[in-house]
Amino acid sequence: MRAQSNGQHPDLQAALSHLLSAGGKRVRPTVALLSAGLLDADNDRSITLAAAVELLHTATLVHDDLIDGALLRRGNPTLNAEWSPAATILTGDFIFARAAELAANTESIEVMRMFAKTLSTVVNGELTQIFKSKWLFSRENYFERIYAKTASMFELAAAAPVYLSDKDEDVCEAMRTYGYEIGMAFQIVDDILDFTSDTQELGKPVASDLRQGLITLPALNYFEDQPDAPALLALTKSVHPSDELMDRVVRAIRESGAIHKAMDEAVQFVQRGVEALSIMPPSPERQALENLATYVVDRDI
Repeated sequence: MRAQSNGQHPDLQAALSHLLSAGGKRVRPTVALLSAGLLDADNDRSITLAAAVELLHTATLVHDDLIDGALLRRGNPTLNAEWSPAATILTGDFIFARAAELAANTESIEVMRMFAKTLSTVVNGELTQIFKSKWLFSRENYFERIYAKTASMFELAAAAPVYLSDKDEDVCEAMRTYGYEIGMAFQIVDDILDFTSDTQELGKPVASDLRQGLITLPALNYFEDQPDAPALLALTKSVHPSDELMDRVVRAIRESGAIHKAMDEAVQFVQRGVEALSIMPPSPERQALENLATYVVDRDI
């Protein structure tokens, strides 16, 4: 991943180094590499694929932070906190391009097709979020949004290695299901942590999605269980909710059973993901993917 900026503008090199040094769990490339090992895919091409997946994820974060006006990620300054919007956008575009080149280096048309489809899904989801999703209390919208944002990339990581192996379509569908289910759970847990962690742990404001008008599963559950809750009714009627009102809503959600219910749903996604692996013979890689699924719902920030 670091090598992708070799020979490029010094500021691009510095930007990519900054982004890759900022940390992160690297779950997506881990899924790609474990899936490749499970499927006995070509090792070098699998490493290239894993790097492509993580760079794709990195590029989406660059653009997301600019769109959201976020100044911190994982406690570190975002690119747009220090650079102009134009420079930030172009850096994200550069990383997208290098991710696509890495995907092409796998020499698989199917991998490239899946990579392109995932990118279009992510972008379409972001546009839907901007134009359609603000203050929308809809489970259908929420699950479509987190599929586009997160689960589609987990699908790519889990299923694309099939095209670097000699496995059949049944295996591809099983790996795609694993990626989908784990990705959905991963985003639900992120949305839970957005409510349960503090600003220092998150590296961004608590309930940042809600403060931007994006309704995630804990808030949806609270709304469904207590549709007449005064704080929530006030929120739905307010064009520009105050910080005081937001704090009241966050506190009410924390004190309700909505977060526990959301975690139960995340666990159900994980169970379905693990079940999808049952068609594969036992192996260290399969066990690691099952352990990773458990980590998704057990993890801390």
